[in-house]
Amino acid sequence: MKSDRIKVLIGDDTAGDGVKYASMLRDMGIFAYTRRKEGRVLFESIMNDEPDVVVVDLTLPDMDAIILMHNIIDTVRTAPAFIIVSDIRNSFIERQVMESGASYFLVRPYAGETLCSIIKSVSKRVTGLSDTDVEIVVTDVIQKLGVPAHIKGYQYLRTAIIDAISDRNLMECVTKQLYPCVAKKHDTTSSRVERAIRHAIEVAWDRGDLETLQRFFGYTVSNTKGKPTNSEFIALIADKLQLQLKSMNAAVI
Repeated sequence: MKSDRIKVLIGDDTAGDGVKYASMLRDMGIFAYTRRKEGRVLFESIMNDEPDVVVVDLTLPDMDAIILMHNIIDTVRTAPAFIIVSDIRNSFIERQVMESGASYFLVRPYAGETLCSIIKSVSKRVTGLSDTDVEIVVTDVIQKLGVPAHIKGYQYLRTAIIDAISDRNLMECVTKQLYPCVAKKHDTTSSRVERAIRHAIEVAWDRGDLETLQRFFGYTVSNTKGKPTNSEFIALIADKLQLQLKSMNAAVI
């Protein structure tokens, strides 16, 4: 009989990376183990151990992760979820990896808590994300979009997205419902929340990584179309994260 815990194979048995992250994940209630960073070794482990999730580098000594995924998908009836790790942030490589069957493209550096939340979101055995998991994922997205953590709009924007995920009705009237809700939690006013979030979005749009922005907002990233409104920005991020939750729950059912 299978354990209820998520089983994760980390394709790296070095003390500095694989063993360290496996230990962190075990402390968080996930059954994590490591194997040598070789495609052949990982293929055999996946076939024999049947992990729920595989965390593996894009580049391996004897093959790349895309070939490994193809070999597994062509061999087994139910393939594990693959989280592909890379040192390079590149939209073309990410698209190629995702189209090849990966569940997530993760760029170094990343925290153990972030990896744990991603594993829970892609695993077919997960029962749901906790509030803390959602906060971690939202924080990761905001940081990737280039919103500096030291400005007030960062905290307000994070709270707004989390609230929108938990209650979509708040997006029906942002000014009268969402802003007051955020303001109450931060002991400030709705107008200050609105201005700070607008400033945070402007900073991300002007200074953020263009490839990351295009990945989230697509064709809307251009000088001619201008920046998204607060509500557009919040709604898009909330929708993307809600899709993760829906696919996760569907897998459980």
